[in-house]
Amino acid sequence: MAEKTGKEKKRKNGITRWWRETVGELRKVSWPTRQEAWHLTKVVIAVMVVMSAFLFSLDFIFSKIITALLV
Repeated sequence: MAEKTGKEKKRKNGITRWWRETVGELRKVSWPTRQEAWHLTKVVIAVMVVMSAFLFSLDFIFSKIITALLV
């Protein structure tokens, strides 16, 4: 059977090391509780609604101004 080249061994070791380091870092993460995640989701949705209304109003106002200037 053919022996693995140094490059193949290095690649396998690199992938294995990356996987071990990734799992190790994920264990250190402070994951939010279900209640905290739901609260943060509601905050994000509220900010999205406010920002979309703000951008819609700016777009509406500027389009009316440009239409008035061009017509």
